[in-house]
Parts: sequence; C-alpha cells; structure tokens
Amino acid sequence: MARSVATVPTENGWKYLQQLCKHWSHKLDVELGEKSGTVRFAEATATMSADEVGLTVVIEAVSDEVLERMKGVVASHLDRFAFREAPLPFEWRAV
Repeated sequence: MARSVATVPTENGWKYLQQLCKHWSHKLDVELGEKSGTVRFAEATATMSADEVGLTVVIEAVSDEVLERMKGVVASHLDRFAFREAPLPFEWRAV
C-alpha cells in the first residue's frame, strides 16, 4: 500500500470535510463521524479529520500511480468547496 498525508491550514476544515463526504456519499462508501470522515474508492481510501486550524487528509492506495491520481482528485474536489480560499496549500508527504 502506498500512503501519503497532507495537513491543510484552514479554519473551515470541518465544513469542507462534510461537504466532500456528502458529495461522494451518492456513489461511494462514506463514513462521517465527529470531526472526521472516510471515503472508500475502488483502489484507495481517503481519511480526513478537522480541527480549528486545519484539515488533515490521509490517502492509502493500492499503488504509487493510484496514490498520485487520488491526491489530485481529493485536492481538486476540496478546492471546489473551498473556492474562497482556493487553491488550498496541499503539501503531501509519504508516511
């Protein structure tokens, strides 16, 4: 499994996390908890958590290629919901 994490500074992380989970819940397996959410794609899982200073996104994928693609998918979708702040500063790091 390939894995990467990014912490995005934003005071609106919980709002964006909820919007993203609700958006994907129509077609994907999504769990939304208190200040966290998980989205299961065919070849990857995105786990997100929010606090008052930021949004943390962890993506686990079946391969490096899928991981790179999913980082772009998640970031672009979050930027749509965060249009007032976009582009959000994603600094991905391997974990």
